[in-house]
Amino acid sequence: MKIQKILLPVIIVIGAIAFFSIFIVKEVNQAIVLQFGDPKKIILKPGLNFKIPFIQNVVYLDKRILNLDTPPEEVIASDQKRLIVDAFARFQIVDPLKFYISVGNERVARSRLATIINSRLRNVLGQQELQTLLSKDRTKQMTLIQEGVNTEAENFGIKIVDVRIKRADLPQANSEAIYRRMQTEREREAKEFRARGAEMAVTITSTADKEVAVILADANKDSEIMKGEGDGERNKIFADAFGRDPEFFAFYRAMQAYETALIGGDTSLILSPDSEFFKFFGNIKPKQ
Repeated sequence: MKIQKILLPVIIVIGAIAFFSIFIVKEVNQAIVLQFGDPKKIILKPGLNFKIPFIQNVVYLDKRILNLDTPPEEVIASDQKRLIVDAFARFQIVDPLKFYISVGNERVARSRLATIINSRLRNVLGQQELQTLLSKDRTKQMTLIQEGVNTEAENFGIKIVDVRIKRADLPQANSEAIYRRMQTEREREAKEFRARGAEMAVTITSTADKEVAVILADANKDSEIMKGEGDGERNKIFADAFGRDPEFFAFYRAMQAYETALIGGDTSLILSPDSEFFKFFGNIKPKQ
């Protein structure tokens, strides 16, 4: 009974020592064993490890590639145009000891990296014109930014994997001014298009009128020619007919004259009964 009372505390003490001596490093982590704040051992591989309980403690650092969103930064291009740049970076802790000594933890590291990235953005992008920053050439500028940030991040045991611009916008005041200028330009182009259209319409209309006048003139000319030819042919036929039978021709012409003079109309004729005009009516005796 006494032995059990003695063994129980011993087992508890041994279990506590074993519990506080063992620690596990996961696949996504790397660890630094500290003794009173001083680094004693760096553990990069996952697995079961041991430390001195109550004297040593373990700091875990992420081994994966981490994302960093920097706050939007206003950049002034070389042509004095302003641009709001929102960038992000991807980084990895490659030297845990240097990282711990220089920045201590991930929160401080993120703050330092954000400052470095924004400073590098202003330095590199500030040497370019706004048009360059909004074109495909921006990729070259991002490479320069990444190289510059990586040089400074090496002092923290960090490797910069990538730096990209998520969004690049003009400030609100600049955007409104550009919008108004674009609106004015579009209105000017619309007026030019309408003026050109009106000019083309006048040209087409005048050309069409001219062609119509030419066509009508040609048609009238052809009509007069055909009419003249018809009249000539008619006169020729009449002349031939007159030559064959002059008396019949005289009778025919007299009938036409009677039709024209006597049928219809309001004209009054006063003629002598023995007038040559009535010779085909025979002997007409006046009323007693």
